[in-house]
Amino acid sequence: MSERTAVGVIRRRTPGARALRVLLYAVLFAAALAYLLPLVVMVMTSIKPLSEITPGNLLALPEAPTLAPWIKAWGEACTGMRCEGVGGYFWNSIAIVVPAVAISTMVGALNGYALTKWQFKGSELIFALMLFGCFIPFQVVLLPMAQTLGWLGLASSRSGLVLVHVVFGIAFTTLFFRNFYVAIPDELVSAAKLDGAGFLRIFWRILLPVSAPIIVVSVIWQFTQIWNDFLFGVAYSGHDTQPVTVALNNLVNTSTGAKEYNVDMASAMIAALPTLVVYVLAGKYFVRGLTAGAVKG
Repeated sequence: MSERTAVGVIRRRTPGARALRVLLYAVLFAAALAYLLPLVVMVMTSIKPLSEITPGNLLALPEAPTLAPWIKAWGEACTGMRCEGVGGYFWNSIAIVVPAVAISTMVGALNGYALTKWQFKGSELIFALMLFGCFIPFQVVLLPMAQTLGWLGLASSRSGLVLVHVVFGIAFTTLFFRNFYVAIPDELVSAAKLDGAGFLRIFWRILLPVSAPIIVVSVIWQFTQIWNDFLFGVAYSGHDTQPVTVALNNLVNTSTGAKEYNVDMASAMIAALPTLVVYVLAGKYFVRGLTAGAVKG
């Protein structure tokens, strides 16, 4: 062990260093508890009968846990004039999110590839214009996009919502993939060109196999943005094509007698579960993808 390493070990083992580390972990633990407290309250409220909620014991543990609020939220709760729960709207969101994420990610990958490895005159200007699309407020395009969907015959349809999310997601996915592909040596593409490989073959055989980190970033980003969207969902969906976020808003604002806070919380948890699962399972890959190049360039 070198002298410098030995000194470092001694310093880390001093009482002051240990106390500082304990204090740091205590602060982090307290911050985590404060951050998770709303989620804990939601979960506990969602499994309490209404009789345990009305006295106002918000932080009390459930005395008689029940899944009845979840069952009602899924298939019986009233969202406006319909009392069919949020289950159907949940599947609407799935039907919108899956194709929108897949298409925007693939188009963004192709755009990033073309803008870095097949540069042409004006490619930097095109990238700058696409980057500008990341900063356009959604409210600005509500009316033009509604008119466009009407021209295409996609108004109030799931396909129309997919198109809207793909259009707005391409700017972000292009940025992600472009900055990732900048770090890949141009010599790989040049060698493939000399071997006779074309545009799509190079992309499929060389670029795509090394793109797993940035694909995860793009998928998580797009999934979260689309699943949590309310503005486009309420503006462009029809009665039978509304996403779960719109249904959740309608459920919370529907009054049919006593306010069922347990059902509201269960509905909110149902709406939040997919994004929670995605981040729990793939959150570490999201960070790795960002550090691998998504914010470089």
